[in-house]
Amino acid sequence: MRILLAIILFASPIWPLGRNPLPGDPFIIVNKENNQLAYMDDGKIQRTFPVGTGKTTTLTPEGLFNVTVKAKNPYYRKKNIPGGDPRNPLGSRWIGFDALGTDGRIYGIHGTNQPSSIGKYISNGCIRMHNKHVEYLFDQVPVGTKVLVVKSNKSFYQLGKDHGAIK
Repeated sequence: MRILLAIILFASPIWPLGRNPLPGDPFIIVNKENNQLAYMDDGKIQRTFPVGTGKTTTLTPEGLFNVTVKAKNPYYRKKNIPGGDPRNPLGSRWIGFDALGTDGRIYGIHGTNQPSSIGKYISNGCIRMHNKHVEYLFDQVPVGTKVLVVKSNKSFYQLGKDHGAIK
């Protein structure tokens, strides 16, 4: 009985670690092909934003991930720079996700103190946004939101349909 229950839960589309979001759930898609991010909710594309991604195609991992950590004025551990400091390259918000089995503190969507880097292939793996854009996104998405990172010629609408975020 326990095995059957486990199979039903893990195979269920309502299980929080399931493959795709449910239609209408918040959903983020990052397309490395054009360095754009789409925020979807309520079954439609709400907003799109320019982003900066990895210097090479492999630095920003592709796949379907989960938001696991959110932080306002994140601390930059590598160089011991406190949150809110103008030297902090993470900007005003951090939305961390579990790429490559990490805990949400390695890969993330974050602001930047270098706005001219947006739209470029420039990061060491994270996804950079203008601070005002990541602040909007931060307020919209709860922990557990699915994040799809792809390199595709498909439209955000088609990617949303393919992954169940749009009916």
